[in-house]
Amino acid sequence: MFALALLAIMPALAMASDGQGYTSISHKMMVLAIQVGLILIAARLGNILFEKLHLPGVLGELAAGMIIGPYALGQIPVYGFAHGIFSHVDAFPVAPELYGLASLAAIILLFTAGLETDIRLLMRYSVAGMVVGVSGVLASFVLGDLTAVVFSDLLFSQPKGFFAPPCLFLGVISTATSVGITARILSAKRKIDTPEGVTILSAAVIDDVLGIILLTIVVGMVSAGEAQGSGVDWGRIGGIAAKATGVWLAATAVGLLASRKISFLLKRLGERTSIAVIALGMTMVLAGLFEEAGLAMIIGAYVMGLTLSKTDISHVVREKVHPVFEFFVPVFFCVMGMLIDLHAFTSMPILAFGLVYSAIAVAAKIFGCGLPALLLNFNLRGGARVGAGMIPRGEVALIIAGFALSRGFLSQDVFAAAIIMTFVTTIVAPQTLVMLFRSSAGGLRREMQARETATAITFEFPSMETTEFLVDKLRRVLELEGFFVHRLSPEQDYYQARKDDAIIDLAHSDSRLTINCHRQDVAMVRTAVSEAVAALEQTIRGLKEPIDSAVLRTQVPQDAAAGRQSFRLSAYLSPSLVEPNLKGRTKIEIIDELLAILDRNNLLRDIESARQAVLTREESMSTGLQHGVAIPHGRTDTVDHLVCAVGISARGIDFKSLDGEPSKFFVLTLSPVDKPAPHVQLMSAISQVLNEQGRSRALAARTPRQLYEVLAQPIQ
Repeated sequence: MFALALLAIMPALAMASDGQGYTSISHKMMVLAIQVGLILIAARLGNILFEKLHLPGVLGELAAGMIIGPYALGQIPVYGFAHGIFSHVDAFPVAPELYGLASLAAIILLFTAGLETDIRLLMRYSVAGMVVGVSGVLASFVLGDLTAVVFSDLLFSQPKGFFAPPCLFLGVISTATSVGITARILSAKRKIDTPEGVTILSAAVIDDVLGIILLTIVVGMVSAGEAQGSGVDWGRIGGIAAKATGVWLAATAVGLLASRKISFLLKRLGERTSIAVIALGMTMVLAGLFEEAGLAMIIGAYVMGLTLSKTDISHVVREKVHPVFEFFVPVFFCVMGMLIDLHAFTSMPILAFGLVYSAIAVAAKIFGCGLPALLLNFNLRGGARVGAGMIPRGEVALIIAGFALSRGFLSQDVFAAAIIMTFVTTIVAPQTLVMLFRSSAGGLRREMQARETATAITFEFPSMETTEFLVDKLRRVLELEGFFVHRLSPEQDYYQARKDDAIIDLAHSDSRLTINCHRQDVAMVRTAVSEAVAALEQTIRGLKEPIDSAVLRTQVPQDAAAGRQSFRLSAYLSPSLVEPNLKGRTKIEIIDELLAILDRNNLLRDIESARQAVLTREESMSTGLQHGVAIPHGRTDTVDHLVCAVGISARGIDFKSLDGEPSKFFVLTLSPVDKPAPHVQLMSAISQVLNEQGRSRALAARTPRQLYEVLAQPIQ
């Protein structure tokens, strides 16, 4: 909606135009800046919306492009943009500058896909993955091409042969599997390490590799003008296929063989950002060279990513390139959506073909991948899971479709049909895969003994906090040894350390630390843990040194000066949350009395859990300050936001305060565990209200309303 609002204010922005239209370079750059800004906003909103609907965010970015593109809102005239903000002057739907950014995004996307390819996993499950992947690619390519041939009269107003460029490209588009979507589902269901999960992932990697090889072959065939549907020169086609495959495999082999040397040279740069920037620059150069050689740029990008995937800096490059990825890749998918002529969806023939093409694409993967799995010790359930996991198309399919459209090999209508297929397969796959994994039954005919490829070492520590501290120390020890340590998931406490061929996985849950490594690295890992424990013990000994409370007292001002005026205590207090005459005679009784006030106001889900949180905090260090003020507090899951209760005991309570004086003013706060809450700001505001004058006024209050008025007064 925000993007639509921006479209409405475009006339004001357009008044800065120099009146020279699209002939001015500065005007073009101004238009490009506005277009990219709107794309980023619309793509992010689309991503968020689709994620909330439990659909892949990439589909939301695609839909956003369709909505704001030249065939929808983007063609609406506004002042300064007579043809619309995203209008196309030439035959191509989007401006060359914008499509150039999308092309760079495609390079970054395939470079990242190459980086994420696990070659070791690919090699370990190469037999099963190769059989399933090759079978799925062949079935998808042949059936996708034949579907286009059968519907050629409808699509192209004339019959087309199997080797006609549009039919070939529709076959290639149908081959790729979106490994990211499947991996996300398997990970959520904790099935990623099952035989089906590993086979799906390895086959999906092979799918993408074979899809890129097929794209290379098809581009070579089309460029040579041999794919005309009749009079096929098989020798010529074989030569083109051999050349394309040879160039791709040779470049990949050279890259993998030279990967360690490339990694060594990049590491000489020292600083991690520099490593990633140079690696991305090399990717751009290699992509351009592949395009110059008659191959697609994305193939060169994938080769460069694959080259670095087996090095110890792969996670470093991925981490540093991620912000660039987050900026450019939504632009790519949004621009892909802009290329879709929405009028195609009003055409019954195109819709019919799109749905048939989608059904064929689903069937090709289920049967093309599932049936061969039956020959690899999978039962019917396991074969169905493997086939369903290979259904979703995604990034590679869109890249190939966009490539074919930009080269004129596909029309707008046929491109729309390819998008329908991408939508359908991406939506169908998650539901199908989740349904097949509901049963806990295995997918193998005979259970296989797992090969031990790594050794797991488990350590138990006294508490979760100790484990967290130790992991930080261990990461530092490994980094000093030359390892590159990367957090694999921001949401999980899971790290991976890599140096040359050594890979060490660190995972901690509660007080347990689990380390997975190769057998030859066990001794090194145990030594590293010993060093980390020694460093932790040294830190603990330092923490045991007594703290001079007199120093702390000097840091607490007698009367806090007025701070920010924007924080309002009245937002967290009411007359029902204050008590000027507390009855308690001990610290515990005062805390219980204030908790009871919060409970009466329905601000606590579990008063006992809240009480435990406050008392646990008191055990570590008393919250009694000076001048008679105490601030008992804690973090607990029993509240959703910051809550506060204030009370006064005129007789004074021993709260172990900093100045040794009895406490009379008590401010109890509770904050949620995993959400931000302005606890410090509230305490600062209280300290400003309870200055010398404020304390006198508070002690004079006789009713909750009078005390509330003292506390809620504006800070002077």
